[in-house]
Amino acid sequence: MELKRVVVTGLGAVTPLGNNLAETWQGLVSGVSGAAPITHFDATKFKTRFACEVKNFDGTQLIGKEARKMDLFAQYAIVASEEAIKDSKLDLPNEDRNRIGVVWGTGIGGIKTYFDEAKDFVLGDGTPRFSPFFIPKIIADIAPGYISIRNGLGGPNFGTVSACASSTSALVVAFDLIRLGRATAVVSGGSEAPITVSGVGGFTSMKALSSRNDDPQTASRPFDKDRDGFVIGEGGASLVLEEYEHAVKRGAHIYCELAGGGHSGDAYHITAPHPEGDGAARVMAEALRDANLTPADIDYINVHGTSTPLGDKGELIAIGKVFGDDAYRLNISSTKSMTGHLLGATGALEAIACVKTIEQGIVPPTINHFTDDPEIDSKLNLTFNEAQTRKVRAAMSNTFGFGGHNGTVVFKAI
Repeated sequence: MELKRVVVTGLGAVTPLGNNLAETWQGLVSGVSGAAPITHFDATKFKTRFACEVKNFDGTQLIGKEARKMDLFAQYAIVASEEAIKDSKLDLPNEDRNRIGVVWGTGIGGIKTYFDEAKDFVLGDGTPRFSPFFIPKIIADIAPGYISIRNGLGGPNFGTVSACASSTSALVVAFDLIRLGRATAVVSGGSEAPITVSGVGGFTSMKALSSRNDDPQTASRPFDKDRDGFVIGEGGASLVLEEYEHAVKRGAHIYCELAGGGHSGDAYHITAPHPEGDGAARVMAEALRDANLTPADIDYINVHGTSTPLGDKGELIAIGKVFGDDAYRLNISSTKSMTGHLLGATGALEAIACVKTIEQGIVPPTINHFTDDPEIDSKLNLTFNEAQTRKVRAAMSNTFGFGGHNGTVVFKAI
């Protein structure tokens, strides 16, 4: 069977750097940090009191009064996806919308809704007064459901959950649906709204978060000797994936091609990465094989790079295993140094960073590098502190999640 080619024709984003694609990309290439003290709740008594929040977001203004029936993660999904659909210029009324699907990732879903409803019950008189929207607001698959309903998209419709790899999983599944001929186009991506009492509290108790409260903007320090954990973030990011011939026929603007993807499992630990990067190396190799590319074809890797002591080191070990000497001519960067870690939405956002890097020839930096880590190879180009200009023929994005879930996608210029 001859597989169809898949291209990117639309992008959208709601992130700690901006509430649309243009603002987000400008923040990335300018090296702006989205970290600041938490405003979503009173974090005074928390060990970590800062995060990368979306700023000045009003769901009711952007979506309408229906936003009141949605958890924030679904609101982010709608706004990001509708920007991507608009950017794609798909003429939906004249398309066969039963051939257009939605595959969306989130790691947690409506965590704030769940906490608030449970708290009200526990602190109440024991009478069950749950909102009729409680279940629709918390379920992970409600985001693709809303996107489908609002746009009349009757193709394949579901959610993917693989912790922090969730939206990369969504992209790989969407990619397969199109190249196998099961859909003409798919709106894909991910969203997350975990900056809540239970979200921040849970990650803090795991000692996963940075506690650099005195200087939040420099707290996310991937590959730095003094990194002490990730900065939790929130938002949504969306890509419209489309069958190549269909996109050409309608005269679409094509950003680049989604050439390959892969999944793997560490089979090692529920939260810790494999110390030798075993699963990470296998998923990168699988994505390259799927894309019919070699390590020499890749010019940029947007790494998972969360700013944790073990994770950053293990990923670079894995890159060394797969790329060998080619690792030294790559640009490598972690945009989480600016956006924080958007959990289930991070894969889609970092895929967008790869797409824009190919289009613009600008590699976003890894900001907040102050001190070299002697355990990290200093010959690698980790794009520290400033964006670099470079022609990028192909780019790779890695995401790894609790449970040992690994996902990688590869994009290439047309």
